[in-house]
Amino acid sequence: MTQMPRIMVALLVSIASMAGAYAQANNQPAAPLRIIAFGAHPDDCELEVGGVAAKWAALGHQVKFVSVTNGDIGHYAMAGGPLAQRRTAEVQEAAKVLGVTTEVLDHHDGELEPTLEIRKQLIRLVREWKADVVIAPRPNDYHPDHRYTSILVQDGAYMVAVPYICPDTPPLEKNPVYLYVEDNFKKPYPFQADITVDIGDVADKKFEALSWMPSQFLEWLPWMAKMRQMVPKEPEKAKQFMLEMFKARMKRSAEKDNAALVKRYGQERAGKIEYTESFEICEYGSQPSEDEIRRLFPFFPKG
Repeated sequence: MTQMPRIMVALLVSIASMAGAYAQANNQPAAPLRIIAFGAHPDDCELEVGGVAAKWAALGHQVKFVSVTNGDIGHYAMAGGPLAQRRTAEVQEAAKVLGVTTEVLDHHDGELEPTLEIRKQLIRLVREWKADVVIAPRPNDYHPDHRYTSILVQDGAYMVAVPYICPDTPPLEKNPVYLYVEDNFKKPYPFQADITVDIGDVADKKFEALSWMPSQFLEWLPWMAKMRQMVPKEPEKAKQFMLEMFKARMKRSAEKDNAALVKRYGQERAGKIEYTESFEICEYGSQPSEDEIRRLFPFFPKG
């Protein structure tokens, strides 16, 4: 029984690849990809996946961001319903910039638990979106909401194709590819960059989207880092201060994941790439071949 899901997944991936090749050979347009990303809080998906999401959206693919909590304690001076409403409004504005759909679930920030009820909720969301790719944080993280978001998504990775769980929502015909977003945690093992994407061409769009979240990046996180006094008072200078932080963060990512860049962009181009987003392939979903990776991430140079 333990080997059966792997055999089935391999067969389904093979069939899907053959169907795609047939469509291409007969000049039939490939169906748009459907990607759903889960974050624990309003701003997580935008920060970790915003660049690649913008690239997918620009090509006509469908991307949805889901915040599993409403972010109602993520501030030093406000909380509850008013903060949840503010943060929801912020990610809605960011979604307009990126060209994605966004949804904020009504679970309290800081109180998320990996319950069967919420697992079923996420299974339904993945099914309703008919996802080809599902993105989530890794399960080892400093924040319990991040960890449990990962567990909830992982626990549905096989179940999204099982008919008699959540039978009110049609199961997917095949398991999606599940990906983790990048982090810096080392135990039990460090993040592995299986896929790294150059987002330099959409970096300004990602920065613009993040600038719509001042509650987090100009208020809450600087306060937590004991650097609130460093944030300029003037709006334009404050925005520039925030963008410089994002640029430094993404540049460090590009340097760290250079091997993954070289693999798909080549040595010469990889050395010139400044801004990236990276992903690790989760073992629980469909395991993509290199051809499948390039189909799901149609941004890499040919050959």
